Amino acid sequence: MSRINRREFVRRSLQTTAVAGLGDFAFLRGLPVLSADDVKAAPGKVQLSPDIEPLVRLIEDTPQNRLLEAVGDKIKKGTTYQELLSALMLAGVRGIRPRPVGFKFHAVLVVNSAHLATVAAPDSDRWLPLFWSLDYFKNSQERNRQEGNWSMPPVDEAKLPAGHQARERFLEAMGNWDEEGSDRAIASFVRNAGAIEVIEAFWRLGARDFRDIGHKAIYVANAWRTLQTIGWRHAEPIMRSLAFGLLDHEGDKPAQRDAEQDRPGRDNLKRLAKIRAHWQRGKADPSASASFLSTLRTGSPADVSEQIVDLLNKQVDPDSVWDGIFLGAGELLMRQPGIVGLHTVTTANALYFGFQNSANDETRRFLLLQAGAFLPMFREAMKKRGQVRDDLKLDTLEALKPQASGPGAIEEVLTEVSKDRLAAARKTLAYLEQPDADPQALMTAARRLIFLKGRDSHDYKFSSAALEDFYHATPALRNRFLASSMFNLHGTQDRDNELVKRARAALA
Repeated sequence: MSRINRREFVRRSLQTTAVAGLGDFAFLRGLPVLSADDVKAAPGKVQLSPDIEPLVRLIEDTPQNRLLEAVGDKIKKGTTYQELLSALMLAGVRGIRPRPVGFKFHAVLVVNSAHLATVAAPDSDRWLPLFWSLDYFKNSQERNRQEGNWSMPPVDEAKLPAGHQARERFLEAMGNWDEEGSDRAIASFVRNAGAIEVIEAFWRLGARDFRDIGHKAIYVANAWRTLQTIGWRHAEPIMRSLAFGLLDHEGDKPAQRDAEQDRPGRDNLKRLAKIRAHWQRGKADPSASASFLSTLRTGSPADVSEQIVDLLNKQVDPDSVWDGIFLGAGELLMRQPGIVGLHTVTTANALYFGFQNSANDETRRFLLLQAGAFLPMFREAMKKRGQVRDDLKLDTLEALKPQASGPGAIEEVLTEVSKDRLAAARKTLAYLEQPDADPQALMTAARRLIFLKGRDSHDYKFSSAALEDFYHATPALRNRFLASSMFNLHGTQDRDNELVKRARAALA
């Protein structure tokens, strides 16, 4: 791979025509071009061929050092993006133990994040996130082998509940933290109910406890989003894996004790009735967002939940509450960049997605309350890991004008990320406040750096969540949220990963 200087990289990344012919990824030209339509789900249409099993086996059985070459050969012979995405997801849920929901299981959690990166990428780059995910799967597969070689067992067909009883049995088993009962019930539930009815049962379950630092909610959202792309016909093994993962816990069954991880959820279920009937719309209030952010800095989960109830009952719009949550997550990341800090952002993203997609009013209220209550729990988890910079406040972060302007300012910001993340955040804020600022250009360049320099599943998970939530925050505050993301993105001076080089060699 030929090397190019940082200015040339950013210049090319900012120009659609330049990106399409960028020499770094020229080896991808031998593959079919992926247009935006190619990576979107086709509603009502089966995405995959009936013989998906051989493709799953190819991914499972091919050694890591030959997988990209084998997949590239399949693509050249007509295998589609959706087929490969489906096979990758199915290989993950069948062969990677979803407990804890994290660590090696990121091979599954990252599939949707990589897909989102694919959707947002220029046509010329769109195969790269999938290649990265395939390669990453092999690492997780090996770790799963070393930790006992778990694989999903067949369904016990003789013990499945009747279809008309499946939903009730599933919710009862999940409430009792009953693994065998939930596995049988979810298989019957998926076979006998529609997709919306099934996923509706999971939104609340994914948010009910704070185990695995938000990964349970993340798995619910990512499983549903992946199924929307690959087709509901693959739902049964994915939903079985999801139910098994959500039952992860320490010690005795949580239903039999009052654990700290469960307490906010149980208390918030009681608070739902205190929220006014027509809470869904209210008055946008930036001052309410600022007040809420202040509570998030020092308050307990109960304090935060009570304030959300109070704000909604005072007819403050839920968007203003979510603004506080997005800024609170970004601020925690600034205060302690790292594994816990980045999950404040990815968890908020998942809970907001559930809030957007749930059709149940009580569940939507619950997800909003839990999104707020989780942030103080993240804050306390961060304190146990080391210093948290209480002096950094996102709502009062001062802009620092870049020396360059236009595309040059983006180059300067992304170069600064590799040297001084706080300065990069301040320059991002200053750039975005300019009348001619192009936030999409900044995000395109940042995302492309993930392709070139990302080495960990969190690079994809975080970037997909943060760049998506830029548009979920209200215009008055979204620039500050994007500025905070510079604390976990890659800069132009970071070391390149080996994926592009290996993919180039495999496809040569």
